[in-house]
Formats: sequence, structure tokens, C-alpha cells
Amino acid sequence: MADAVNLKPSVRPLELIDLLTLLLELSERINSTLDLDELLGRVAEFVKRTIDYEVFAILLYNEKARDLRVRFSLGHPDEVVKSLRVRVGEGIVGRAAETRRSVRVSDVRLEPSYIPSVPSVRSELAVPLIAKNRLIGIVDLEAPWPDFFTEQHQNILELLAGRIAMAIENARLYRRSLRQAKTLQLLNEISRELSSVLSLNDLLRRIGTLTKGLIDYHRFSIMLVDEQSKTLSAVMSLRQDERLADKCTVAFGQGLVGAAVSQRRTIVVPDVSADPRYFMANPETRSEMVVPLIYRDRVIGVLDLESPTPAYFTDDHVRTLSTLAPQIAIAIENARLYERVARSESRMERDLERAREIQLHLMPAVSPVIAGLDVFARFLPAQTLGGDLYDFLTYGRDRHALTVGDVSGKGAPAALYGAMTIGILRSLAPLKPAPPEMLRQLNVRLLERKIEGHFVTLAYSVWEPRTRTLRLANAGMPLPLLVRHGKVKPIRAEGVPLGLLEHAEYQETSVTLEKGDLLALFSDGLEEAAGSDHEEFGVRRLESVLRECAARPLHELTETLFAAIARFEQGRPRRDDQTLLLLRVR
Repeated sequence: MADAVNLKPSVRPLELIDLLTLLLELSERINSTLDLDELLGRVAEFVKRTIDYEVFAILLYNEKARDLRVRFSLGHPDEVVKSLRVRVGEGIVGRAAETRRSVRVSDVRLEPSYIPSVPSVRSELAVPLIAKNRLIGIVDLEAPWPDFFTEQHQNILELLAGRIAMAIENARLYRRSLRQAKTLQLLNEISRELSSVLSLNDLLRRIGTLTKGLIDYHRFSIMLVDEQSKTLSAVMSLRQDERLADKCTVAFGQGLVGAAVSQRRTIVVPDVSADPRYFMANPETRSEMVVPLIYRDRVIGVLDLESPTPAYFTDDHVRTLSTLAPQIAIAIENARLYERVARSESRMERDLERAREIQLHLMPAVSPVIAGLDVFARFLPAQTLGGDLYDFLTYGRDRHALTVGDVSGKGAPAALYGAMTIGILRSLAPLKPAPPEMLRQLNVRLLERKIEGHFVTLAYSVWEPRTRTLRLANAGMPLPLLVRHGKVKPIRAEGVPLGLLEHAEYQETSVTLEKGDLLALFSDGLEEAAGSDHEEFGVRRLESVLRECAARPLHELTETLFAAIARFEQGRPRRDDQTLLLLRVR
């Protein structure tokens, strides 16, 4: 060490002009980047030009754990950087954090609280980084010479510390913004998995991979609930990014995962060895986070993340997975539902054709006898079964109600929901409610039987033949089109779909029709039929066919319109059910 002392660098006092130049240059250097690693590297390089340290570190303050952790270092051994945790008040760095004042030690060997990290160190200077009256961290300089750091060094570093602290906060804020953006992107990706991943195993692996992009876990498991046995079973486990074959079953209330299910909340344990609920499964685990997956107010499983680093999981991690958990739960439930459906696919195929026959029998005749009107209807499902519906209801001797509806989704679920809707309509028809009241009562009854992810749009009208008046209320269907004297006019009647919102109210639109008027009510499957480059058939093409063929018999007009749509689709499968109801005043 004697030789080292003889080589101690000389210090030149800085003039005021030098300090101002230093501040300006530092501000320019650190404010030109928002990357935290690059920023800290620039700080270390800049400080080195002014104070010829041997060992440099920036430790950032963890408010939750009340300790300081090395975020950037030059000269410290790697094992120190990875493992060092300095509590507030502990050592020279901890004292600077506690007092929020700089601490300059001439000879660390005479300092009882000194935490040794590099054997050759003799002197140390720790300066707190304060921003908006909050402790951000500590800049810590060390040198192998006693009495190396001077009052001028301390003053310079204190002068720079405020700007460094603000730059670090800005970089951390930017990093948090990037993490939030990645979270939103991950949510979007997981949502897309609902339609793109058909295998539960593939979906689980994909969730693990996507989560790894946000939280660099060491181990990741998804455990699903078995209600009958009251246990959780690991269905997928990853270590780093490698699939593990191990299987684990845990009873409700057992361990951290069981506690998360019982308490229905996220559990974060900074040190599993200090938590009596933890039972040893992975010897390398030091901290753990368990997030319950809740679907329709029931826990269907948990996400279990583990790390060999104590207090690894942060509030940001909790917020991230708490945001993702509902989406993951939905994705898993949908995948499980799909697999159940796939297992019974052969039986379903046999039953679907029979169900189609029954559905067609539920529909009324396409050309009913209604006073004062010619009526024709057509329904083409996108699949074997469809969710569109139409019906004609008697309101006494000469009054009739006419309705067209469209259930969200396609196939058997939509068809069943549509059948339920028709049943409710027919049960209410004897009361002869006005169109707005019919929609209101139907909405109430659908909400009483609410099915997640399903709702129905419906146009409901009552025809008064003596006054040629059509009273109409609409709950989210496309606007009906009136063709009169060669011109097409939409009838403005709007409202929210049924089965979504309580206390929804609907308005009535009354239209007096003339002899020869043509009225078209239809589902959005007609105008949204897809052609080349995903172009839609659109309401203008629909209006054009109606206008040009308005005088033709209704069945011919219907054939012409559906043929035009089929040509537009160029053989592509129908994207949605297509239903058309035509009325002409006699």
C-alpha cells in the first residue's frame, strides 16, 4: 500500500467557471438519453474525469425493502454486485441514505461500520441522490489511498447529484412507460391467442413465454383447480425458458399457492425461508409471487413465479400480472372449453344437422299472410346453425309484429341464445306491448338469464294496416331501408343491444307507408359480406340492388340480392349469418 500512496493522483482546484462548465456538460450528457444503463455509464465516465476514483457504484433505493442495491458498478467483484443489499443506516452508504447527507471517510480501516467489498480500498465518499425530496440512491466512490477524497470532491459530487437524481428518475419513468406499453402489447397478444391457439398445452406454453418478456422469472408454473378433489395441479412448469416434466399437486390452503386460492389475492413473499406457509419444493427459490386466476368469480388456478433473488418481485410485477390474470383466465377457460368441444366433435357433427332442422322449424313461414303487406324473408347461417332470427307475431285480428335479430357470435351457442330470445318474444306478444316496451322487457329477461359474451341486436316493429303505420324500435340492428319512388332512405331508429345494460330505454319511430313502398330489415351479415382484400359489400351496394329491383316480386328481389352478395364473396365462406326481411305495401 505504501507504493500505492506514493502514486496518489494530485488534485487541481476547480474555478467557478470550471464548475459551471462541468454542470452544463453533465446536463447535456445525461439529458440526451432515457436508457438507464447508458445514463449510469455516462455518469461514471463523467465523474471519472473530475474525481479519479478506483471503484465506482450507483446504488438505487428500494422503498419496499428499505435497502440499497447496486445498479451500476465499476471495480466491484461480480458476486458483490449481485448479492449486496445495504440497509438504511448500515455502513457508510446506509448512513448517507439515512441522514441524506454526504459521508466522507478518510480511512475505512478506522471505520467500524465499513462494509468491505474490495480489499484494497482505504477511503470512501458516499453522496445521496435526492429528487423531489425523495431518496433515489447513493453515488459511492472508493480509492486505495487514505485521505484521497477532498472537500472539493465532495462539493463537486453534491453539485452534480441533484441533476443525476433527476436524470435517473426520468429514465426510470421512461422505463416504466415502456413496461406499461409492453404490458398492453402482451394483453393484446394473449387476446389474440383466443382465436389462434386451439390447444390448451400450446396456450399455456405461450403464456409462459409472453410473461417471461415482462418478468424475468427463474421458474414459472400454471396450476389449475380441481373442484372435486379440492386440489391444485401443475399443468405447465418452466425453468428459465425450458419446459419441466415435474408434476405437483397441492391441497387448497396448503403452501403459498393454496393460500392464494383460499384468500383470492396475490401473495408476494420476499424471503420464502421466513414464511411458515412455504414448503420446500425448489431449493434455489428465495422469493415467490402467486397470482390467482379468477373467472366468473371463481378461482380456476394460479400463476406461480419464483426467483433465487430475495425480494425480487416488485409492486410493478404485481400490477403487471394482476392486469394480465383476468385475460389469462379467460384464455384458459376458452381453450378448455374448446378442447371439451373438440372431444365431442364427432357427436356434435351428428347432432348439428338435426339441430339445424329444428332451428328452421322454429322460424315462421317465409311468406306469412299479413293484412296490407307482401312479406318475404330469408335466413342463411354462416355455419350449420346460426344466431340470426326473424319472427311474425299476431297482435290481434289485423295487427302484426315483425322482428329481425342478430345474436353475437355464430354456431350452436348463438342459435340456442336466439331460440331463447324467440321464446321470450312469443311469451310477451299476447300482452301486445309497444315496440319500445317489448325491447325493454326483453332486455330485462335476457339480463335475468345473462350468458357471458352473448347479447342480441333486434329491430321490432308493429304494423297498423288501417293507417299504414309502422311503429319501430331498434336495439343495435342496421337501420332499416325504405325505398320510395326510386329513392332509398334509412329510417333513423337506434338503441343499445339487448342483454348488456340494465335500465336501457328505447325510443319509438313511427313511419307512415304508402302504396308500393318497399322496406328492408336485415342483419349486418349482408353489408359486411367480405370480398377481395377484405372489402365489404357495404350498405351502398345493398341500396343499389334494392333501388333497381324494387318493383320486382319480393322472392325475385331476394334471389337477386343474395346472388349479388355471393358473387361479391367469390366463393369465400360467409363471415356472418345473413338475414333479410322485405315488406311491400299493397
